[in-house]
Amino acid sequence: MAASKQVIKWGVDVFMGITLLCCAVTGIFKFTPFMRASGLTGLVLPLALMSDIHDWTGIILCFLVAIHLFLNRAWILSMTKKVLAGIPDKP
Repeated sequence: MAASKQVIKWGVDVFMGITLLCCAVTGIFKFTPFMRASGLTGLVLPLALMSDIHDWTGIILCFLVAIHLFLNRAWILSMTKKVLAGIPDKP
């Protein structure tokens, strides 16, 4: 049984959200001013591992965004034509 295009889009978007969350959390913990301001400087965090996770989730997120844009290219092109032509959006 083949997955429908909508299920594939949903899966890509869910995975994109998860990788965004991982990338954001590791980025916040890697951000030195946040560490100092929050008082977490004395806490032993695996910064090398967090850096690797941050880098890999960033790369994965880039690929997922490219897939997302490819899967939604028809809508993007349609909306671009409407906006450039000045066609008002239907309520």
